[in-house]
Amino acid sequence: MSETDNAGDRSPGAMFIEAHEEFAQHIEAGQRRIRRLSVITLVVGVVLSGAYVLQIVYPFVFGQSVVSVNLVDPTLLVLEFAVLTLTLAWIYVGATNYRFATRLGKMVKAARAAERELEKMLEAP
Repeated sequence: MSETDNAGDRSPGAMFIEAHEEFAQHIEAGQRRIRRLSVITLVVGVVLSGAYVLQIVYPFVFGQSVVSVNLVDPTLLVLEFAVLTLTLAWIYVGATNYRFATRLGKMVKAARAAERELEKMLEAP
């Protein structure tokens, strides 16, 4: 069967190959965006968790329990631990997304390599 039929339209095979290529490009672009956002999320999460850990540890390490707020107030400590837990969850989500995007990128590269290998096999007489 040729690339075009009698009406001049593209064949279903050509349309499928074009749709496959567009889909692969869309996946690659999405993978790059996910990785970039995951890195940003990880950086922000690490900075925030460091700040919260410092706030929790500071009064115990330096012996200063009152500045303008009672730093060992149980309500404040519970709130800080809650925010720290949310931050750690944020880091987990960022790391999971980064790992997913990395694996997705490797799979796309492997598919592209297999595609090139198949093209070489088809072109060889």
